[in-house]
Amino acid sequence: MSASSSTPVAITGMAWTTSLGDDLEGVWRRMLAGEMGFVEMPSEHRVRNLRVAAVPTSGTSATRAHQRLRYLASQTLRRALRQGGLEASSPGLRLVLGTSLGAYLDEAEERTAPLDAWAQDVARELGASEPALCLSTACSSGADALLVGAELIRAGLAEVCVCGGVDVITESKRLAHSALTTMSPGLIRPFDQRHDGMLLGEGAGVLVLESPAHAARRGAPVLALLRGVGSANDAASMTSPDAEALGARLAIERSLADAGVAPAEVGLINAHGTATPVNDRVEGETFQAIFRGNAPIVFATKSNFGHSLGATGAIEAIAVVLALRDGRVPPIAGLEQPLPGFPFPLPVGRPQPHQARLGLSLTLGFGGFDTSLVIQAPE
Repeated sequence: MSASSSTPVAITGMAWTTSLGDDLEGVWRRMLAGEMGFVEMPSEHRVRNLRVAAVPTSGTSATRAHQRLRYLASQTLRRALRQGGLEASSPGLRLVLGTSLGAYLDEAEERTAPLDAWAQDVARELGASEPALCLSTACSSGADALLVGAELIRAGLAEVCVCGGVDVITESKRLAHSALTTMSPGLIRPFDQRHDGMLLGEGAGVLVLESPAHAARRGAPVLALLRGVGSANDAASMTSPDAEALGARLAIERSLADAGVAPAEVGLINAHGTATPVNDRVEGETFQAIFRGNAPIVFATKSNFGHSLGATGAIEAIAVVLALRDGRVPPIAGLEQPLPGFPFPLPVGRPQPHQARLGLSLTLGFGGFDTSLVIQAPE
């Protein structure tokens, strides 16, 4: 059975692994309290900042980057499947996994293996009935995994897609973001007057997607609906967002059209929020261009978890689901002096209540990858 492009997709399970923990509700409580998950990690090289949002993996033998990538993916997938009441071997279930570069730049065995070897290893470990689909679109990988999964279900090519992103901190990433000066020398402060860049993080986010009819047939509780997806590439720079944000605007407009909703219906936005001056300006202008006349709350999570690169889009989608469920968004950690003239409400210092039924998550990746997701609270 095929579905129209505007058919909502049910979210019936989700899990994350972050520097603030891996318990869904426990991490959410720490976000609402405005906690940051950064520690100092020594480096053999001269990096701009030793702070990283690393995931503790004590008690495991997964110490090297390629091992950590697979460990974070498999553990998070298991928890998402458990919440969704599914097994990886369930007929018709597809895994859709994204990462930015994982361990590719740092470990020779990863560079000589097929690019999707890590995802296929995870699929085999979990006993998946089909090979995993694997993608890499830089920092939008996790969001694009959700986009691909939703389209597979709408097209009738899969009944259930378990989708997410995963990434790990490596020395090459620390050096690259130091050289690019996208890394803050201090703290990450999205939309703050003192914003001067991001800090790296790692982790994983996984969501279970299925058609509402399929979820109803098996009695699965619906946590939220993925109403619309949209993507674009601004083709302006390998490392910076387009100064005019044309790709980001197009991605948002496509996701709203796909959802069949007007901008005025969106009550909250999870911004990419890297805290670089150019990102914060571009996002503010983009939101103003599309949502002018409306006042969605804009929040961000990278000052909680760091910039987890290929994982961030899926982690942020989970944050939107929880914010819609609870009727409040967490404060932006590190934000104390909001940018003057920022066009929308920003949660400062404490959670901000809302009555929104629709939320949007925007992810911007190196290479100009822009992805937007429209998520609706369940009926």
